[in-house]
Amino acid sequence: MTGPKHSCGVVGMYAAYNVVPSVHKALRIIQHRGQESAGISVFKEGGILTVKDSGLVQVALNRRNMEGLEGLCAIGHVRYSTTGNKGAVNAQPLFVQTTNGMIAAAHNGDITNYAELKKKYLDAGWSFLTDSDSELLTKIMGKHMTQYNDPVKAIRSTMNELDGAYSLTVLINDRLFGVRDPYGFRPLCLGRVDAGYVIVSESAAIDALKGDLVRDVQPGEIVEIKSDSFKIYPAPAETPRAHCMFEWVYFARPDSVIDGREVYSVRRRIGEILARESPAEVDCVMPVPDSGRAHALGYSIQSGIPYEEGFMKNRFVERTFIMPDQKDRENAVSMKMNPIKSTVKGKRILLVDDSIVRGTTLSRLIRMLREAGAKEVHVRIGCPPIVAPCYYGVDMKTRDQFIANQHTLEDIRAAIGADTLGYISAPGLVEAIGMPASDLCMACINNRYPTNIPGETHRFQSKLNPDFV
Repeated sequence: MTGPKHSCGVVGMYAAYNVVPSVHKALRIIQHRGQESAGISVFKEGGILTVKDSGLVQVALNRRNMEGLEGLCAIGHVRYSTTGNKGAVNAQPLFVQTTNGMIAAAHNGDITNYAELKKKYLDAGWSFLTDSDSELLTKIMGKHMTQYNDPVKAIRSTMNELDGAYSLTVLINDRLFGVRDPYGFRPLCLGRVDAGYVIVSESAAIDALKGDLVRDVQPGEIVEIKSDSFKIYPAPAETPRAHCMFEWVYFARPDSVIDGREVYSVRRRIGEILARESPAEVDCVMPVPDSGRAHALGYSIQSGIPYEEGFMKNRFVERTFIMPDQKDRENAVSMKMNPIKSTVKGKRILLVDDSIVRGTTLSRLIRMLREAGAKEVHVRIGCPPIVAPCYYGVDMKTRDQFIANQHTLEDIRAAIGADTLGYISAPGLVEAIGMPASDLCMACINNRYPTNIPGETHRFQSKLNPDFV
C-alpha cells in the first residue's frame, strides 16, 4: 500500500476466435500494474487497428470505442508512466509503419540507455511524437524490419541496441511475439487457453481466462505464438539474472506465479521470517490492506499472535502508490482506509506492510489507529529499507525520495509515530523468495546495479557484502 509506483502490464493473445474480449479481460486482471491509460492493437483485414486512451481499462476501452475491434491476434497494455509523461499521447500500444509491414508494441520496463539512443537517432534526423522510451524501441524495431524483412531478426537486432528492462508483446503484421530482456527484470509468462495461447505479465490473467500456465518466458527469449502452437527463439548467450525482488514483495498479484514462485507463498514466508527476526509483544497482528495481508498472516502463524483486520478498505479508490501527486496520495488514504474500532481500541497492535518509501502514508495510518483507541502501534516491514533509485521500470529515480536514505531506523520510527519499527533483513528476503541473491535485482536496497548505470555502482565491481546481499 505504501510502496513505490510501478510501470506497466502487457498481454498478447492468438486464438482461433476473436481474442479482443479476452485481451480486454486480461488487462482488467493486471490493472494494478498501471492505471493511467490502456490500449489494444489487433490485426484485422490486412492492417493493425488500435484503440487506446487515458484512464482505467473500462474507461479507456469502453464498449463504444471498442465496437468493431476484432481479430484472431491482438496485444494490450496498461500504463503507469516512468519514462514519458502521462496522458493519451503516451498510451500504448505504439505503432510504426515500415516498408515491410506494420508493427505495434506494448512495453513494460525502462530502457536505461534511452537518452543516448534518442540523441543518436535525433542526430540521424528522426522525429518523435512522445517522450516515451517505448516509442523509441518501436521505431528502432521498425528500422530493423525495413532492413531485414524478418520479424525475429528485427526484434533480436533491436534487443542488441537496448539496455535495461523490457518485457514486450509485439505484433508484426499478423505475427505475435513475446520478448523478455536478457536479465529478466520484469515478468512475462506463456499460457495455453481454449484454442489459443496468451503471453501476459502475470499468470493470474491466464487463470482468469481459464487457461493453464505453460512456462515463464526466459530472459533473452523471443516467443512466437499462434492459435495452435508456439515457438521459442532462445537467447543467443546466457546473461546474469536480475529478477526484480519487488514483484514478490509488492507489485504482482498474490495469486500470480512469477518465475516459478507463487507470490502469495513468498509474502507469507516473508511474514514468518519477520516474526523470527523482529518479534514483538503485542495483542494482535494487523495488515495494511491489501499489500500487507499475506505478510501479516505469515507473521501471525509463526508468532502465534492472533490475526485481526484493523482497517476497512474502500476499493473504489485507486492504489495510492500509483498516484503521482503526494497531496493526492495523502487525501486518498482517508478516503480509502477507516479503522475498525472494535478490533483496535485498547490493543497493542503490530501493523505489517510491504515497504516504506516516504513514510507519509504509513504515518497517517498509525495516527488513525491511535485516534481509534490503539494502546500501542508497532510496525514491521516486509522489505529492507529502500535507499537507492530504480532504473528498471519503477518510478523511484532520486535518493531524496526515500526516508531510509537520509534517516536512521530510530529517526524513521519517530517520524511515522510507531512504538517500534522492524524491517526484514536482505538475507531474510532472499530466503523467502527462494532464489539465489545473484539472480535477483536488489539495487534499491543495496545500491548495486545489475547493468551499467552512469554514476552508480555495478554489482560486480567489488565483492558483495554477504550481510547485505
